Amino acid sequence: MFASSLLRGAVCLASIILLTACGGGGGSSPGGGTTPSQPATSGAPVIQSFSGAPSTILPGQSATLSWQVSGAASVSINPGVGQMAAAPVTVSPIATTTYTLSASNAAGNASATTTITVGANTVQYGSMASADLGVGANLNGGIPFPADNPWNTDISGAPVDPSSVNLIASIGAAKGLHPDFGSGLYSGAPIGIPYMVVSATRPGVAITFTAYGSESDPGPYPVPPNAPIEGQQADGSAFGGDRHVIVINRDSNRLYEMFGAAPQPNASWNADSGAIFFLSSNNVRPTAQPGWTSADAAGLPIFPGLARYEEAASGAIRHALRFTVNLSRHAYVPPATHLASSSTDPNRPPMGMRVRLKAGYAIPASFSPEVKAILQALKTYGMFVADNGSDWFISGAPDDRWNNDKLVNELAQVKGSNFEVVRMDGLVTN
Repeated sequence: MFASSLLRGAVCLASIILLTACGGGGGSSPGGGTTPSQPATSGAPVIQSFSGAPSTILPGQSATLSWQVSGAASVSINPGVGQMAAAPVTVSPIATTTYTLSASNAAGNASATTTITVGANTVQYGSMASADLGVGANLNGGIPFPADNPWNTDISGAPVDPSSVNLIASIGAAKGLHPDFGSGLYSGAPIGIPYMVVSATRPGVAITFTAYGSESDPGPYPVPPNAPIEGQQADGSAFGGDRHVIVINRDSNRLYEMFGAAPQPNASWNADSGAIFFLSSNNVRPTAQPGWTSADAAGLPIFPGLARYEEAASGAIRHALRFTVNLSRHAYVPPATHLASSSTDPNRPPMGMRVRLKAGYAIPASFSPEVKAILQALKTYGMFVADNGSDWFISGAPDDRWNNDKLVNELAQVKGSNFEVVRMDGLVTN
């Protein structure tokens, strides 16, 4: 892995289709179907159909373009698809897009268009009710915790900490950001921290805590036997690293997180530690005491700080993110509840320290939409020091739609010196 440790919109099934041919006409039948293109030149290609389904999606969702063409030497779809050999093709536009199919041969050309409309996510703070089910499920606008929770508050105008320069220097002013998430596999495992969404029908199972049971929330947890484990090999043969498991019950608005998790033959789980968070409340973990850990070194919930493709592709991430540092301090600052170092060096960051991208940093227009969304979130909400690991590594969820090259190359251009520390209030050193 790069480092150590998407209100549900209504789906409209009708496609907006316009068919034309070189030198000839085409159109829609009175019943709303499609009329095949009529070539003006004998032997020119004929487009029997071209459609997208669903024709209305939410940001971060995908649609399938399908077509039937005869007599063509070549077929291409634009924008962003290019020459195609066979139907179908999946597209994930971040804005309403009209796709044009072009078919050609030596005798002539034909074309057709179909439009995929991208609707707007309806933000639902503190509610997972509209979330889909499954691994990496789309939350459809759901955001953990109320709007005034620290994870969701705009800190772009908050005061800068007096020790900001020294704290940034200790992490690395010349070091660039790096995504601890992406698409595909690295060392045989998906890249990032996976999660899944379940419903109230998922029964709870026993959890045996093997290291930090006194600081863990007791089970049962609604964790399926096949829940994804961070670092688990794609073939399921082995898993390593921090082995986080994250499950969201959309009906109860509860978040269950485990560290060092291992499934057992009887469907129960062993874990080093575990925590239950109330996603609809600012009293996020009622049972926790000051100083308690969670599945995270900082005692924070992990899931609210993950970069997810669903949000990044929509153009707006409306919460803070989490990141790691190599060297931390024997201290924590709320909303963190736990420390993870013996060093008392005041220049090292405590757990829970929040940094933000400076207001003067100009996000390059050439950057991909997903990276732009991440960087804007870092300006508005910042990111929390959540664990020890590699410096400036941002956490996220694996998704095959991430573009790894763009994530790595673009984020690397943003250096530590482009950040500042938000003033730390309530620092705990003991």
